[in-house]
Parts: sequence; C-alpha cells; structure tokens
Amino acid sequence: MSIHLCVQKNSQRLKEVKKKILFLVTEDWYFCSHRLALACAARDAGFEVTVATHVHDHGDVITKEGFKLISIRLRRQTTNLLKDVLSILELAKIYRTERPDIVHHVGMKPILYGTFAARTVRVPSIVNAIAGMGYVFSSTQPHARILKLLIKAAFRLILNIRNGKVIIQNPDDLKLLTNSNMIKKESLSLIKGSGVDLNHFIVTQEIPGKPTVVLASRMLWNKGINEFVNAAKILLGTGIRARFILIGKTDPDNPVSIPITTLKDWQDEGIIEWWGYQENMVLVFSRAHIVCLPSFYGEGVPKVLIEAASCGRAIVTTDMPGCREIVRHGENGLLVPVRDSIALAAALKSLIEDPFLRKRMGARGREIAVNEFSVEKVVAETLDVYKGLLSSCG
Repeated sequence: MSIHLCVQKNSQRLKEVKKKILFLVTEDWYFCSHRLALACAARDAGFEVTVATHVHDHGDVITKEGFKLISIRLRRQTTNLLKDVLSILELAKIYRTERPDIVHHVGMKPILYGTFAARTVRVPSIVNAIAGMGYVFSSTQPHARILKLLIKAAFRLILNIRNGKVIIQNPDDLKLLTNSNMIKKESLSLIKGSGVDLNHFIVTQEIPGKPTVVLASRMLWNKGINEFVNAAKILLGTGIRARFILIGKTDPDNPVSIPITTLKDWQDEGIIEWWGYQENMVLVFSRAHIVCLPSFYGEGVPKVLIEAASCGRAIVTTDMPGCREIVRHGENGLLVPVRDSIALAAALKSLIEDPFLRKRMGARGREIAVNEFSVEKVVAETLDVYKGLLSSCG
C-alpha cells in the first residue's frame, strides 16, 4: 500500500481549509532520513509544509518536494547561552511570520526551545517528537545528571499543555515520562519509530563468502562502537572467519564522537573496516549477514534496526529501551547486556556459525517490520495526532 493511499482517508477534512505545518529539526539530513515521508504525506493530505532546519547538504531534497525551507542558527550541541537565547528569539520570529497551525518539533533542543517560542507567539497546536531520551538520560556523568534535572523541570513546565501532544517511540520511555511526572499520560502518544518503506527495504538472499557483520550508526562511543570492536578482536583472535564493518560518519558536534584517527587505527590493525557514510543502505544490508547495534545511547526505536529487519537480517543488539522494541530475543535476533563485549562476541559467534538460524530470524524480522513498523502505519498514526489537535482547536 502506498503512502498516498494510506493517508487518503485523512485528507478530506484537511483539504477543506488549507492548514500550515512547520517542522523544526536541527539537521537537514535527519529530517530527510526520518521525517521526509511524513512531510510528504502531510502535503498530500492538504497541508502547506515548511521546514526550519540547519541547511547543509540536503536543502535541494527538501525544496524539490515543494516545501518552504528556512535556514536556522539552532545547533544540537551549542552551549553558549547568548546563542541559545538568540535561537529562541529567531524561532519566535519565524513562527510569528509563518503563522503555522501546527509546529512539529523533533529532538531535544527543538522541543525545549521551539515549544517556548511557540507558546510565546501562541501557535495553535504543538507536536513534540521525542526520538529516544538520548545521551543525557542514559549517561551517568555529573554534567549529564545536572542536565537531566533541568530537562525534567522544563518538561513539566512547558509540555503539559492543552493544545499539544508529545510523541514517544517506545513503552519504556512512556513509563519513564509518566512515572516521574514529567508529562501527563493524556499528553502522550506512542508511535513506534519513523517507519520503514517495505517496498524499498526488501529481503535479499545472503551472498556467499565470509559472514559479514555490519554496525551502521553515527560513530559515537555510546552507540557501542568500542564494544563491537572488542567483540571483533575476541572472535578474530579465536579463529572465527568473519568481516566486521562500521558504517557511518563521525559527529564532531557530539562530545562522545569517536575520533577519525581511532577509526583508522582500528582499520589499520585489521579488526574492522570503516566504510564511512553510505547512501544506499539497501545495498549495505544485501551484503551483510548480521546487523549489530550494541547501543547504550537511549534510543527511540533505531531506524537502522527496523530497516535491517525489513531486509530479513538477523540482529544482535542490547537489551535497552527502543532496541528491544524491534528485536525479540530468540525470534528475530539476540539481546545482550550493555557494555559487555564478551556477551556480544558470544551472540555474534552463534549467528556467524549458524546460517539456518540467521535465515529463520531474518524471516521473523521481516514479519515484525511488516506488521508493526511500516512507514504507512507511522504516517497514518501521526496524521491522526494532527487531526485530533486541529479538531480540538475548532
């Protein structure tokens, strides 16, 4: 079923009076990767779409869809108070000028700064999408603990509003937010991830040769990269014949980004291959036998794992919120404890040595992706959130 058919039943009411939605995302690549399909569906449902983001490499992709593009100064990792205040003022000016009926904020800073700006200029409806609780809530570092307290207070202050909804991606985050009284349950909507295009991410047969284990992610320590490398060392040291591939780029704006020199050193030692950023992930999965993500980051539902499941690949990941939402232990993959390279190596070894188990788990993963994580399902549920907010505004 196409996205266009999926949203047809939601379109009629929206088209009666053209509404404007504005997406606020810090990075243009993230918008294109995780929210472009939703924005296209909103456009097809009758919305006028505006995207406010840091424009880098994907501006043409956004404007080609007919969306208005606004470049913003807001950055994910800025800690300069003056710049942050200027960013909030900039957002308030944008909202006052554009006069959107709905703003959809994605990510922690857009949620905090965007909601403050939106409430200041009285935007009618506010949607805040929490794509996992992230580094601050998963870290035990002193500065992260302080930030966590500040974010909790900010959530209680600005997110429990009559004209707003907060979208979260997994039941663990729902429980955390409600049990800690950060956000009222009636303000929350559970929508699992950003979805997968099942017609694009298709099952392919494993290619012959040494089993290939792929970890695709930003190159961050808390994505479990070091544990993956250590597991590879363990397995190669015991004579296991396999390839271990890292896919993704570094993230210099992130304090836990892995230096390029470290990645190159690992590659020079013959432990892993680092392929960097890859545009064609379907091709990457077709060359993989196993997909691994030993993250302890605080994920929503990792998009790469949904895509891997859709492509029929067995998965090894950590028993963490979000990761265990897509991977069911023993069914479509294996769950391991966080920061445990020995357990990770054992799980990978069991799949490297058993192609029949990989095939069975891959088939089950495809079933789970089809039944629970299609982009059509995610889009339809999000459009229902928009529709409900517009109805409540009269």
